[in-house]
Amino acid sequence: MSALICGSFAYDTIMVFRDQFKNHILPESVHMLNVSFLVPEMRRETGGCAGNIAYNLKLLGGNPLPMATVGMDFSPYRDWMLKCGIDVRHVREIDHAYTAQAFITTDMDDNQITAFHPGAMSFSHINKVSDASGVEVGIIAPDGRDGMIEHAAQLAAAGIPFIFDPGQGLPMFTGEELLHFIDDATWVAVNDYEAELLREKTGKGLEELATSVEALIVTRGGDGSSIYSNGAVREIPVAKATELCDPTGCGDAYRAGILYGLSRKLSWEMIGRVAALMGAIKIESHGTQNHSFTPDQFAQRFEEEFGLPFP
Repeated sequence: MSALICGSFAYDTIMVFRDQFKNHILPESVHMLNVSFLVPEMRRETGGCAGNIAYNLKLLGGNPLPMATVGMDFSPYRDWMLKCGIDVRHVREIDHAYTAQAFITTDMDDNQITAFHPGAMSFSHINKVSDASGVEVGIIAPDGRDGMIEHAAQLAAAGIPFIFDPGQGLPMFTGEELLHFIDDATWVAVNDYEAELLREKTGKGLEELATSVEALIVTRGGDGSSIYSNGAVREIPVAKATELCDPTGCGDAYRAGILYGLSRKLSWEMIGRVAALMGAIKIESHGTQNHSFTPDQFAQRFEEEFGLPFP
């Protein structure tokens, strides 16, 4: 059985400016801004929530089935997914658009200037959940607005349990729309900032929102995560990372851990720990899909970290 991952594929072009933006941007002249930054360092990474979640779930031995719209430049990314053994039959190419991509310039103070082009992601609604078969569980990750709305409704209509993971797409929706998503979803996953925004937009506290789903999961970075379920809150400890290289994509790795645990009907205490370790492994590498491990390596590290056998 497969996990249907509705979300985005994207390229991230990351550049490093070996100076400080503040030395080249004059506050009194921002109304006529015209600057150019020399960026000798540049790398292009594969990313996007659907791609990241699929990659991590495959590492765990799951069966990811990503559903997304991509552009005419997707070929190298498709080759990478196929090399990883990931089924991309529901990744549809839009021949007149580019794959979604972010252009990120970072200075020496870790300030960032980012330009994001949604490209083919805006056509995500043309995919239909009914096109996929053998789906056991799903996730609605950040994607085109219409696609997120329609895919959630289609999963609910098909009786397929799914995670609502609004991520950076959360500001696109009204409080009423978010409540509708939550009513349709089986589980909700957000980080601590998104949890605050969710409360602000819906006017409801986390405990109240959690009554509408089987579990509401809130990740808190270095402070671990909290899982609200059945009127209780389970505090999940953070897994120790050997080094802190790059937090980008840690949330997607965590969500892959949730999908893995759900598909194997693990307890929330175990699901949270699998997800936490996935996040720790990811943060040890630059980029979102450059880490790797074997199932035996993961099981050994899980036991060393938590003193429990890997389920």
